[in-house]
Amino acid sequence: MQRLDAGAFDDLAGRWAQSRTAPRPNRRRAIAVDGKTLRGSGHGGQDGRPLLAALDHAHGVVLGQVEVGAKTSEIPLFTTLLDRLGIADAVITADAPHAQREHARYLVRRGAHYVITGQGNQPSLHTQLAALPWRDVPVAYGKRERGHGRTERRTLKVTAVARGLPFPHAAQTIQIMRRRTVKGRWSGETCYAATYGNAGVADHPAFVSCIVQPFL
Repeated sequence: MQRLDAGAFDDLAGRWAQSRTAPRPNRRRAIAVDGKTLRGSGHGGQDGRPLLAALDHAHGVVLGQVEVGAKTSEIPLFTTLLDRLGIADAVITADAPHAQREHARYLVRRGAHYVITGQGNQPSLHTQLAALPWRDVPVAYGKRERGHGRTERRTLKVTAVARGLPFPHAAQTIQIMRRRTVKGRWSGETCYAATYGNAGVADHPAFVSCIVQPFL
């Protein structure tokens, strides 16, 4: 095993995982792009090895991963990772560091739909999303879960946007609200996302499931 080319082995494993988890006809694959630390890789006072992975939401299977070197970050590896995957018509979710205009353009060129959160690294986008009249938008989906001594409720609202949103190809915006209680104490957060996709995409089970999952 030590003599194997780790990169080549990763590629083969990813291709196998993609073939085994291919969505059924008329279904979309939902993929989360997320950074993780390789378990057990930190030792001798050194930090663990960071990876950028593409995870299939429905199956919980890693479809591909790349190592994030010490002298770089996740951002330039976004396209390197997804170049290895078939993402046409898939829904790609990513957290705030990947709210990059070039990432959005890349995904649209590849025929994918994106759901990307906008926070401090895109202040104009975040401000504009937060300023929308969300009180007038009905709740599109809600989910309540209990476990590990806490109760959590997630709700989302989706609305179309007019021209002028400072993000390429953005057609809709999303408000995700999380409220949780642990030992009787409440806390909550609200975040916003931009998405390339029409109303038909927003109603699709893959779209809804990937938003309410805690990957955002």
